[in-house]
Amino acid sequence: MNRFENQIAIVTGAGRGIGESIAKSFAAGGGKVACVSRSDSAAKVAEAINATHPGAARAYCVDVANKKAVEEVGAQIFADFGKVDILVNNAGITRDGLAMRMSEEDWDAVLDTNLKGAFNFIQAVMRPMIKQRSGRIINISSVAGLMGNAGQANYAASKAGLLGLTKTLARELAGRGITVNAVAPGFIKTDMTDVLPEAIKTGVLSQIPMGRFGEPEDIAAAVTFLASAAAKYVTGQTLTVDGGMVMA
Repeated sequence: MNRFENQIAIVTGAGRGIGESIAKSFAAGGGKVACVSRSDSAAKVAEAINATHPGAARAYCVDVANKKAVEEVGAQIFADFGKVDILVNNAGITRDGLAMRMSEEDWDAVLDTNLKGAFNFIQAVMRPMIKQRSGRIINISSVAGLMGNAGQANYAASKAGLLGLTKTLARELAGRGITVNAVAPGFIKTDMTDVLPEAIKTGVLSQIPMGRFGEPEDIAAAVTFLASAAAKYVTGQTLTVDGGMVMA
């Protein structure tokens, strides 16, 4: 089903894990994807997409925390594709540690990438979306932004900040035909969770009613729903995909 035919999506952090799955889902739905990452990993994802969906993807290398660089890449994406219909802010990093010992560098790095980076890309696409009076913006938050997590003051703050940003932009842009929503993943099987000690994994699993970690495809399904015509009347919302870990 080509529900994203003639649609152009930007996916940040598209080089692996959740971002890779989201990018591939848009391409599978008939869309075209600008795969963005800080390293050349997005190039491999774009190559894989193009192998099955020729011409559906291009790769762009940028540090989302660098506003000027994002402006330049954003302009290049518009030049290459002609428009942008969907923005998925997925790029994120962790620099874990107890707040008492957390360095300013680790705090700034996480906030600059996870929160400021999302805002940088939103500003890069906002005016054209307003002009075309349509668009979908989806921010990838986390259950850590909803419930906190010891040892992740910077990460939890950045992900909670995304929720406030989502609601504010939803109010600002609703009258222009643009929806803004967030997805809050729980523990998903990615490179980041694979390296956790088994004792921690066991403890986390005990908190998940469904008794298992999620898959990147679970998050991609939530994102593509929010980006689709089926969600045209949904804005300012957070869709938590966590196996029941957080219930409010």
